[in-house]
Amino acid sequence: MPNRTIRQFFAALFAVTLLLRICHVNLLWPDEDYHLVAAQQLLRGKMLYRDFWYDKPPLAALTYALIGAPTGIALRVFDALWILTICVIVFRFTREMFSEMEAIIAAGLVAFFLNFDLPAGIIPIAPDYFMVVPHLLAMWCAWRLRPLAAGGWCGIAFLFNPKGVFVLATCGILMWRSIPSLLAGFLIPNGVAMGTLVAQAAAGPYLEQVWRWGSLYAKTPPAAATFGDGLRRTLNWLGFHSAIVIGAVCCWWKQRTRATQFLAVWALVSFVAVASGARFSNRYFLQLLPVLAIAAAHGIVRASQATSKWRVAVILAGVTLLVPIVRFTPRYAVLARDAITEKETQWSDAVLDRDSRAVAAWLEANQHAGDTLFVWGYRPDVFAYTRMTMAGLYWDSQPLTGVPADRHLTESASLMPDWAARNRRDLVTSNPTFIVDGLSRLNPNLALDSYPETRAWLESYTLVNQTPLSLVYQRLSVNDRHR
Repeated sequence: MPNRTIRQFFAALFAVTLLLRICHVNLLWPDEDYHLVAAQQLLRGKMLYRDFWYDKPPLAALTYALIGAPTGIALRVFDALWILTICVIVFRFTREMFSEMEAIIAAGLVAFFLNFDLPAGIIPIAPDYFMVVPHLLAMWCAWRLRPLAAGGWCGIAFLFNPKGVFVLATCGILMWRSIPSLLAGFLIPNGVAMGTLVAQAAAGPYLEQVWRWGSLYAKTPPAAATFGDGLRRTLNWLGFHSAIVIGAVCCWWKQRTRATQFLAVWALVSFVAVASGARFSNRYFLQLLPVLAIAAAHGIVRASQATSKWRVAVILAGVTLLVPIVRFTPRYAVLARDAITEKETQWSDAVLDRDSRAVAAWLEANQHAGDTLFVWGYRPDVFAYTRMTMAGLYWDSQPLTGVPADRHLTESASLMPDWAARNRRDLVTSNPTFIVDGLSRLNPNLALDSYPETRAWLESYTLVNQTPLSLVYQRLSVNDRHR
């Protein structure tokens, strides 16, 4: 295939991806905004973990900081470039394993499902998404039998997402004779990261926020999570991705080569990673998507060259791609129409984002230089839109209630009540200029004034604005407090 044709393929892939991402240029989605805000604070000179709470490994925030923590069109261009990067790696990796035809198909399948994958049709770039790049690079190095380099990319994956340990496990199985070199590579980036944290007096907070809180979160799925729910989510994902499932079956059907065995081990461990924690969130399946796409590409080419019976499978795989197209294209059209006409999109995420924009607009009109902010609830988009400075260590209510963000709208049971109470006592020593209460109206059981520490603290503030989902308080002056 001529190089010009390949370049045109990737140019078209990028153009379509960017067009789809621009459809939601006016929205920030849950997950991406959290890391954008952390990046904004880094750009203000604050240190992760030591100066503000951040319960994820450091590289997502650092990556966003490197590009200036943008919102709007610049963020969507970055999204499209990240997808392009993933697809180029998939293309080159697959071409090395099989052929150029498989490489084009694999890259196309990955691009397709990264644009048509979640119920809202949008996957925000957060740790699971960021990890896809080092995950692929680690596996490519494993294929080339380069354990030190593979370990290094596993270490970088781990600094994006703790599930990078499953990438390391996959490489360890595939290169078990070279485990010492693999581990040495893994330890290099993690040693640099830990050394930096120690030097910045952030190692202790890092262990508490990312690992103590994170491990408890991983061990306690929401009350609604059951085995049946996990099975249903898995079957739904496999059904929705029937094209790559059918292709992968064609790949592994009665074929035992080094490449197919390599892909089988990779897919099996990746599914274990998806299942860990028993949540089966859609974004967790990003760990499984690339390997199935590569296997499917080979299976489709293999089947197309076989008997007519196998060619039916290829046709069926192609037809199943219509399901995501029919399911999500109207959603993109709705977003584009609403952006052009300035109409209010009525999706639940859009409603919450619109409320945050209204709060942010009021804050921007009323704040002064040096004003600080605290948000009760999980509303990082308020910080992202205002770019205000955090008042102290805490900037959302998860460590203050002990209730994770994935359930705090419906549940109120604290995972660590004593620890959360200690954190609240630390919180009330801070004096933010503004408090945005973005949770009390959504879950009164976790209302800001329902805790004795915050109830007394709130007496130093007055309600100055409210929206359908938020309450905005401003700190009283000393004279006002004594009236």
